[in-house]
Amino acid sequence: MNIPERELLSLLNALRSLLPPESVLVDAEDLRPFECDGLSAYRQLPMVVVLPETIEQVQSILRLCHAQQVPVVARGAGTGLSGGALPLADGVLLSLAKFKNIINIDAANAMATVQPGVRNLAISDAAAAYGLYYAPDPSSQIACTIGGNVAENSGGVHCLKYGLTVHNILMLKVVTMEGELLTIGSETLDTPGYDLLALMCGSEGMLGVIVEVTVKLLAKPERAQVVLAAFDDVVKAGEAVGSIIAAGIIPAGLEMMDRLAIQAAEDFVHAGYPRDAEAILLCELDGTNAEVSEYIMAVRRILADSGATEVRTAVDEAERQLFWKGRKSAFPAVGRLAPDYYCMDGTIPRRQLPHVLRRISEMSQEYGLAVANVFHAGDGNLHPLILFDANQPGELQRTEEFGQRILLLCVEVGGTITGEHGVGMEKINQMCMQFQSAELSQFHALKAAFDPSGLLNPGKAVPTLQRCAEFGAMHVHHGQLPHPELERF
Repeated sequence: MNIPERELLSLLNALRSLLPPESVLVDAEDLRPFECDGLSAYRQLPMVVVLPETIEQVQSILRLCHAQQVPVVARGAGTGLSGGALPLADGVLLSLAKFKNIINIDAANAMATVQPGVRNLAISDAAAAYGLYYAPDPSSQIACTIGGNVAENSGGVHCLKYGLTVHNILMLKVVTMEGELLTIGSETLDTPGYDLLALMCGSEGMLGVIVEVTVKLLAKPERAQVVLAAFDDVVKAGEAVGSIIAAGIIPAGLEMMDRLAIQAAEDFVHAGYPRDAEAILLCELDGTNAEVSEYIMAVRRILADSGATEVRTAVDEAERQLFWKGRKSAFPAVGRLAPDYYCMDGTIPRRQLPHVLRRISEMSQEYGLAVANVFHAGDGNLHPLILFDANQPGELQRTEEFGQRILLLCVEVGGTITGEHGVGMEKINQMCMQFQSAELSQFHALKAAFDPSGLLNPGKAVPTLQRCAEFGAMHVHHGQLPHPELERF
């Protein structure tokens, strides 16, 4: 919708009555930093940006927008990779950048209460004095915020053992579109009734605006050590992942990088990776001294039996951190290899890793587009990075089709189209590959229960049935994705 000038002026005047003048942004140069998230393929200037700093201000803004039927998109640090925080040309972008206080660290009960704009890593930094830390650690943890982590149900390299965001939070305070403040969950480990806390995790800002988060904290393990294994074959590395888990060992982290990603990371941070390897695995074991020693030896044997050409154990904490720095810097490192890259995010059963990696390699040859594979191998969360040049005619479209086929492959082998980046705008059509009309209708019913007017982050994450019908018909008609699963639409 386009808001008439008189109504827009009325809205702006009302917002300025609720917030200081500098907290209501309308000039193009002020709006530009909010035009996209980390997935820069989609760009849109918002109509207006507001920066509240109290819960009461958030409530007032949402009540005003609900009364005037103006859509609202909540935004954290903007590090998301699915277009989930993409603004609307006729909507309000509600930035939570000023909600950056750590309210309380309760060391005795191993929990922390923080505002949604607190950076992920800042929680662990604040808890370190008590020998505690916050486990989920996305690669963007130095910048991403806990509110965004909840909205996307973020993971990280240690999610294999310690879980995603949903497994590490206790309570949320959320403001509905009507301005009602809800407390979801509690400081106890269980709460009567439906598990609305889990529902909010991964809801992508469509059900409410998160204004406070209570997270679980964990005791720092006595010892943590990383084993690096090099392989001359990506498929062998994938098979080694399954062998480690099958042995009953649950590493704190189990990550994989292929040759292109290894070389990019090594050039970028000099982590000491073997540049000639086709793939490396990073396997971190933590716990007591005794159990880490036992598991290190067991993992080294498994890796050798799986065909590793080199197995190295970090000699000290500095080298452990350097190994992880290389992995966590892989995305920006790969960004130096081509004008653009398209970061995919799909999840598959671990047993399918060898098959899926082989198919991605075959499709890379078919499309003539290089792929750097960086992913959470332990839980099957893939991040193929497709290198391309958007300035070359047709290359972006070819890249998007390639990415779509990777996601379809994930669904075919029993996986899902996303693991931790969310659906947002990027994968909304691919939701049509995974879910049937009855399931999508239930998603819309849940949305309506929290936001009957459909004003919170509209057009994201859950496609309409009509959109799926058009998507299926288009691809079946043009033969771009000939697959029987599409015929149901």
